[in-house]
Amino acid sequence: MDISVTLAPVDADNWRAVAGLTVSPEQRAWVAEPAYYLALCHYSPVGWQPLAVTTTDGGVVGFLMWAIDPEDGAAWLGGITVDTAHQGKGYGRAAVSAALAEIDAPSFALSYQPENTTARALYASLGFVENGEKEDDEVVARRPK
Repeated sequence: MDISVTLAPVDADNWRAVAGLTVSPEQRAWVAEPAYYLALCHYSPVGWQPLAVTTTDGGVVGFLMWAIDPEDGAAWLGGITVDTAHQGKGYGRAAVSAALAEIDAPSFALSYQPENTTARALYASLGFVENGEKEDDEVVARRPK
């Protein structure tokens, strides 16, 4: 079954739903709570853009943020989170696929903990390739548009 999602800017109407998304205890080693990412988008000099992942009925099921790297123009995807109640249904794949289609950039990059085999497999299946690059303690994977 194909899952369809929309990426919507986080705004006055949906920020509470984004902040209310939950991260399972097992995932806390890999991702932060969405409220942390919202603060990072607001206060970080990187210029992260927050997006709510919404279903066709408008319900918020996830979050991701993105920013353009001024050095190479790549769009970095980060903070990719799907609410615990919606895990394993294809929303993460749909969200990343939507970002790849909608964000105007020559290439994409993201990073993850090397032990996060679920994320590693998902991103590889979407064409992201590890190239030996590191971002802090995370593995970087890149994909052309």
